[in-house]
Amino acid sequence: MREIEIWLEVPPYGVGILTASLVLSIMIIPYSASIVRETIKLVPRELKEASYALGATRFETLKGVILPYVRSGIMAGIFLSFGRAVGETMAVTMVIGNSNELPESIFSPANTMASIIANEFTEATKDIHLSALMEIGLLLFIITFIINLFASAIIERFRVKEGNGI
Repeated sequence: MREIEIWLEVPPYGVGILTASLVLSIMIIPYSASIVRETIKLVPRELKEASYALGATRFETLKGVILPYVRSGIMAGIFLSFGRAVGETMAVTMVIGNSNELPESIFSPANTMASIIANEFTEATKDIHLSALMEIGLLLFIITFIINLFASAIIERFRVKEGNGI
């Protein structure tokens, strides 16, 4: 990252928002891919064979039969991965820079709610400090809950209804 930052002529911290974003993206790709793979495996063989019997190619079967059948599972996988990324603590804490100042760019060090709790919880000796950390935890919980509600609504919208056909 430092080499990229030097090439872009920004301060070469090596840590920051962009670094944390890249680490999180790489971390959740296998998680998302495995969920999508497992949902595709759940497509009934009869549906795929019927598509092939009607003369569809593999791509047409994927596009017209498999993807519509598993789109709610794919959306669920995306939102589960996003929820995991939002709640990720230690990987982000190590690469985000842990700066308590407002970041100036995506290359600047910053903090996340989870990393603030992880870094400061053991050092919180005063009641007000402990209360502030508890409030951050509550806000993180509320944000996660709202994401889950939104995800449930999206998944329900994409779900294939029984009896409607494909």
